[in-house]
Amino acid sequence: MDVLQAIFTRRSIRKFTGEPISEENMQTLLKAGFSAPSAHNSQPWHFVVVKNPASLEYIAEAHPYAKMLPKAGSCIIVCGDNNVQKAKGFLVEDCSAAIQNILLAAHGLGLGAVWCGLYPAPELTQLIATAIKLPDHIDPIGMVVVGHKAEDREPANRFDNAKIHYDQW
Repeated sequence: MDVLQAIFTRRSIRKFTGEPISEENMQTLLKAGFSAPSAHNSQPWHFVVVKNPASLEYIAEAHPYAKMLPKAGSCIIVCGDNNVQKAKGFLVEDCSAAIQNILLAAHGLGLGAVWCGLYPAPELTQLIATAIKLPDHIDPIGMVVVGHKAEDREPANRFDNAKIHYDQW
């Protein structure tokens, strides 16, 4: 899929077939995350792949926007290492770039995916940190729920000329 076509047609998918994704596709998604840009090329991200049905159920019950997780069958929790990138803003930006790459890669592979936010909500970050046993210096930034899609969504044109400014506001 052409990169511009992927950007313009990618949509958040919340309905899944339950069919597990292949290990090859998971590796492609992770490689896409690792290919993201980062401040000073610090690459502060870590990726936790969750496939265990009990863990998926636990997260889905606790996260108000991740109810579809068990049916998707997997998620990638993108975490940031505070020892590698000490500036929290850059850490979040770096991990967000990795998340966007994963979302685009999923779309390019014909999979469905949705970004479920974690940071900066302490009730979600603490829940996830405990559930996946994160060390203290690692923060969960976002979660990509990914699986075989059971729905297709029409592309959305979100272009808004009123939000474009040149040279000054």
